[in-house]
Amino acid sequence: MSAGEKLDGTPVPMHFWEGVNKNLIAGDMWGKGNSTTVVLLHGGGQTRHAWKGTGELLAKAGYHAVAIDARGHGDSDWAADGAYSQDLMVADLTCVLASLGTPNPILVGASMGGISSLMAIGEGHIRAKGLVMVDIAPQTEPSGVKRIGEFMAHKPEGFESLQEVADWISAYQPHRKSSSNLSGLAKNLRLNPMGKYSWHWDPRFMTMRSEIQNREARLNECTRTLNVPTLLVRGALSDILSEEGAAHFLSLHPESEYVNITDAAHMVAGDRNDIFGKSILSFLKRNT
Repeated sequence: MSAGEKLDGTPVPMHFWEGVNKNLIAGDMWGKGNSTTVVLLHGGGQTRHAWKGTGELLAKAGYHAVAIDARGHGDSDWAADGAYSQDLMVADLTCVLASLGTPNPILVGASMGGISSLMAIGEGHIRAKGLVMVDIAPQTEPSGVKRIGEFMAHKPEGFESLQEVADWISAYQPHRKSSSNLSGLAKNLRLNPMGKYSWHWDPRFMTMRSEIQNREARLNECTRTLNVPTLLVRGALSDILSEEGAAHFLSLHPESEYVNITDAAHMVAGDRNDIFGKSILSFLKRNT
């Protein structure tokens, strides 16, 4: 299964790797492969493209940056059995790293990607040099999680036009300045068999969101067992990770560094990539 027909202007992945059950995982890379590798993992409903600016910045600073599409997202394969558990995403990540032959990477994960990163390191699936958690922690805000779910579940039959998509995104992210140029939406959408615009991700992915209600204890334990330099980044406008949620994470792992980015909501890198990039580079220079 796939998301449908790609729109003109959708970037072609630089690489594909085999994940679990030979499910292909798409990705892009920047910088030299013999440098310290930073793996960038996006949030649910996003793609590797969310990290393009960060990847280019890391490469310019001398790092090897790798951004992948999670299973069922972007240009990665949709799972034949519709399985999208967090454990499978961790397993896909270990497959990609094995293919890359990359020892001790640094994992940078936003939202869903942050959970995968925390589980991968905290449960010993991956030996890493460092971890950056972007607007996610074991304790999240139910109202914000619900709002994301409602955004993603809207118009399952597809949108009539790119403008309708843009209007829906603006309603969800009122703090962002809307753009009259709709071409950038192409990489996040597909043309479905009904001739409407649908999101790039497998709608069956929404079933994995039931895990959210039962994962906090597991993630608490993962946080307690972290043994790598860790940075927690929060968007000051976030309705997913509150200051209380950040404080809870830091109480479990007091050695972690913490940055709260002004004028950024849950999509921190997209909202303030300038400050986010500087925060990441500063952390990496101190700890790698």
